[in-house]
Amino acid sequence: MSVEVLATGPLATVQDLGRPGLAGIGVGTSGAADAGSLRLANRLVGNDEGAAGIEITFGGLALRAHRDLTVALTGAPCPITVDGRGAAPNSVLRVPRGTELRLGVPAVGLRSYLAVRGGLDVDPVLGSRSTDVLSGLGPDPLSPGTALPVGAPPERFPVVDLAPVADPPEHVVLRVRPGPRDDWFTSEALTTLVSAPYEVTSESNRVGMRLDGPVLERSRTDELPSEGMVTGALQVPPLGTPTLFLADHPVTGGYPVIGVVVAADVAKAAQARPGQHVHFRFL
Repeated sequence: MSVEVLATGPLATVQDLGRPGLAGIGVGTSGAADAGSLRLANRLVGNDEGAAGIEITFGGLALRAHRDLTVALTGAPCPITVDGRGAAPNSVLRVPRGTELRLGVPAVGLRSYLAVRGGLDVDPVLGSRSTDVLSGLGPDPLSPGTALPVGAPPERFPVVDLAPVADPPEHVVLRVRPGPRDDWFTSEALTTLVSAPYEVTSESNRVGMRLDGPVLERSRTDELPSEGMVTGALQVPPLGTPTLFLADHPVTGGYPVIGVVVAADVAKAAQARPGQHVHFRFL
């Protein structure tokens, strides 16, 4: 054991960059909801960008080091203490053996990412160490008492100790491409989607972000056969308000997709908190 979990906050999971290319056998990609933040955390400690780290939802993680560790925290900026002393996000931190690292609640954003030099060396499943909360693949969500092994450190040490990163935006604007089933909706629905804000509800998770706002009226009421789904899809169930699919979305769905958020903006969606508003803009 190199790392002992003392507390997890609402949810903490092991994540890497997921299991791409397996949708044909019913396996979703999963991986970090904000992949860019995980990549940055790994770069800061000299890991490969795809090394496994911890995704922390709304802070509250506490760890004890059982060997000297080098770590970095990115994404939603949390208050950080190492052995009771304050530390900065987006920087390289030393956590000596026997000390504790604790995270508070982020003032902005939702998901934070902790990378440990050497990467978390839990057993991979189908080529990935990511926890998929929908399918149950990968390691269980972290809980107090969980022991995490750490891999061998890379040969080279990082040459920077701080990354200048802006906080997640308060006003979230997501670019979206219409379709593939925009023809199942009225033209007024398409105008509504990009005209009014939608509120992130408390029913959101790694599977998808449930939104509350103006109803998107359909022009067709017949049933749609199940078809493939992708990260960023805006699926509209019968109630008429969209759900934005995130990292652990199902690989198929039977409700029409009015549009798909571009891949570059999915990370911004993953950092939006319940009660926050998002705006959509067509490309």
